[in-house]
Amino acid sequence: MRVIESTGRLPGDSGEPPARARPVADLLALVRPAHAAKTLLVVPVVLADAPAWTLDTLAGLAWAVGAFILAGACVYIGNDVADRHRDRFHPVKRHRPVAAGRVSVRTAGLCCVVLLALLAMVVCTGPDRPYWPVLTYLGLNVAYSRVLKHIPLIDVGTIALGFALRVLQGYLTVGARVAEWLLVAVFSMALLLAIGKRRQELLGTGAAHRPALRGYTVQLADQLLLLTCVLTTVTGLMHLRTDALLEPYGQTAMLLCTPPALFVLFRYLQVVLVDGGGGDPVRELLADRGIAVAGLALAVVLGVTILLTRYPVLATAIPH
Repeated sequence: MRVIESTGRLPGDSGEPPARARPVADLLALVRPAHAAKTLLVVPVVLADAPAWTLDTLAGLAWAVGAFILAGACVYIGNDVADRHRDRFHPVKRHRPVAAGRVSVRTAGLCCVVLLALLAMVVCTGPDRPYWPVLTYLGLNVAYSRVLKHIPLIDVGTIALGFALRVLQGYLTVGARVAEWLLVAVFSMALLLAIGKRRQELLGTGAAHRPALRGYTVQLADQLLLLTCVLTTVTGLMHLRTDALLEPYGQTAMLLCTPPALFVLFRYLQVVLVDGGGGDPVRELLADRGIAVAGLALAVVLGVTILLTRYPVLATAIPH
């Protein structure tokens, strides 16, 4: 009879020596500062449709960005506490402060309470505008953490809805007409990223870490990626052509934005389907040079178009 000796390790323990305590760094890691890019990139897109660029408009957008960053930080802490036992079996997430035991549940909960108090102060002292999207975002993520994250397809839809709420808060804050095509484009783009992450998880830890993955297969994820990629492209270009306040340059902007926009989507599909990436969409998108260059090209085209639209006198300085 073969005897298997115990290694003395807990499940999910790699045998590596525990990392030195870094209280400040661990508390900062709880709120995942890199993920603030989600809000910094998504909320300000409504500037293109703002009635006017005034200090009040910019201050309102800054308020919306700050409110969602605080709300997102609370959500991350809550998820880390709720998922700490499951995260210990994940090759990457087991290094998170709560899962690794470097930050106690009590300390994490106290940080969450402090952030919620700050969010309440921001909401109460903010501009006299509707702020229900940020509150809906918080409620939605409580439901996600408790129930929705375990329901296949609903889980990725909930994540994508959080991005649409960011855009909606921006529109309500600046008092602009909501651009429906842009909302759908942001929603579908977020779906694309979430599905890419699920596909990478299927190839890695599987349903042992995320029960909702039992409702997915790699083949299904591939089909959903293609569907959402097409939806993102069509709705984004439709927004530039119809919803965006870019006349008389809307058609030109659409044509100039098509190549870099398609490259960004193609490159992301390459990262997910060829390179096996997609596990950390924010970090991978920001670190990819090709996507960064194409994104910069998009920003330049849209920025110039918006300036020409709002300040027609600038068009006279362009040689014909």
